[in-house]
Amino acid sequence: MTEIAFHFNVPDKLAYGCRLLRKAYLSGTSVVVTAEADVLAQLDQWLWSFSPTEFVPHCRSDAGEDNLAVTPVLLAESLQDCARHEVLVNLGQDIPAGFERFERFIEVVAQGDDERLAARSRWKHYTDRGYTMKRHDLATAKAGA
Repeated sequence: MTEIAFHFNVPDKLAYGCRLLRKAYLSGTSVVVTAEADVLAQLDQWLWSFSPTEFVPHCRSDAGEDNLAVTPVLLAESLQDCARHEVLVNLGQDIPAGFERFERFIEVVAQGDDERLAARSRWKHYTDRGYTMKRHDLATAKAGA
């Protein structure tokens, strides 16, 4: 069964996403990131420029098969044709159709009422289906630091 973790109270989803993807890439993990088209376009730009010394190889899901086969980070609006099933990161507001095919699934939740409300709905959806949830609250982690 898919392992689901929520990362709550993220101050900046794109910056956090870049750090998360860099960590995954450096550990040799392949990742699919899903979100709305505008969020993925912004993340694509951030991944090119967020660190001047560390590039995270990535491509969009509509890249050619040769690129898809060798690129560790895939940006995809839909998981329908996604062949990878290791780690999924959701930067969007919706429940990604097909998330259950992945070994691990990370929901990134920014600060703000709209984000929290949408996250609560997703949390309930997963728990109602028997998934065990992990919670990582960045606000609590910073307070204890």
